[in-house]
Amino acid sequence: MPRPAVSRLIVPVLGLGMIVSFASSYYLLGVLAEPLAAGVGTTPGVVFTALSGAFLVSAALSPFGGRWIDRRGGREALSAAAVIFALGLGLLGLAREPVAMVAGVLTLGAGMGVGLYGPAYAVLVALHGEGAKKPITAVSLLGAFGGALGWPLTLLMIQTLGWRGACFVWAGAHLALCLPLYAAVLPDGRTGGRPPSAGRVRWDGAMIRLAVLFAGAWWVATAMSAHLPRLLIRLGLSAAEAALAAGLMAGAAIAVRLIALAAPGKGSPVAAARAATLLHPLGALAAFVGGPGAAGAVALGQGAGNGLLSVASGVLPLHLFGRENYGVRQALVLTPARFLQAAAPALYGVALDRSAGLALLLSSGVCLVMFAMTFGLRRQADL
Repeated sequence: MPRPAVSRLIVPVLGLGMIVSFASSYYLLGVLAEPLAAGVGTTPGVVFTALSGAFLVSAALSPFGGRWIDRRGGREALSAAAVIFALGLGLLGLAREPVAMVAGVLTLGAGMGVGLYGPAYAVLVALHGEGAKKPITAVSLLGAFGGALGWPLTLLMIQTLGWRGACFVWAGAHLALCLPLYAAVLPDGRTGGRPPSAGRVRWDGAMIRLAVLFAGAWWVATAMSAHLPRLLIRLGLSAAEAALAAGLMAGAAIAVRLIALAAPGKGSPVAAARAATLLHPLGALAAFVGGPGAAGAVALGQGAGNGLLSVASGVLPLHLFGRENYGVRQALVLTPARFLQAAAPALYGVALDRSAGLALLLSSGVCLVMFAMTFGLRRQADL
């Protein structure tokens, strides 16, 4: 296959890899937790505790993953992650007791630490430099289907093959689909397909602001993914209405990515991120003013805001600092987010147990802190 034809496949292959990776790790236990817990003789609470541990493993490995990407390129990191994900899923499929289950979930955390958006974005930055913003948006758009498709696909597998079969199918997807495609299509970082490195990355004011911004974004997103249906019920919707309204979150996240992809691309990424931080608080305000009939605005605001911020996690480090040390810099600014997200479901659940108003006040307050962090962000070339 001629090289131009291969290059046109890079974004679809990266997008497919993100769909499989998110569906089989980050979103997997939302559907698998109960049958998995019953199958190994424990409770869903223990499974979700293991998932919190997986997030901590992911956070601990993230800086290492960033340095690996800058030294060796994104293809090698994604290929290794596919093997790690398959190993974790295989361990889950074979688990007969809680200890083996925990080992499998923690292995998925290792895969998440090196194999989600970071290396995919690094491949695009290496190829396109400042022109990577549109391809990054496209991969983020495709990756959003990891949540939209992951839950129903996993549920279908459980219903037809059992929960062990679902784990083995996802493991097979990594080994038989993602791994060969990465090898055939993605450039080899050892032969120049990686961003240049300019020495050690040092924390400065802009890096700290980005870290706080994305830590808040991931905290709110993880809290909403765990508690949104329950929150909507507390706002006055029935269980069926809450499930339907919660689905708006994924739709809004995909829609705003489509809009961002179709836009001319001349706007400021900082301004887009600033606007995104306000969408969740605006949705919360609409729900308070409009009552139960407007409760779905919370899901719409959260989905749209998180969709834009997911794109920003790849675009802002490139926009502010350029392509040098892109992999390690992006990993560093996202590391606090990975640690904090582990505590989000428990902390938000405590607030929601008190009242829906307190919970929304908490998440909206976090978003306003994020809004403040967008001020003072300047491109290095402009300083």
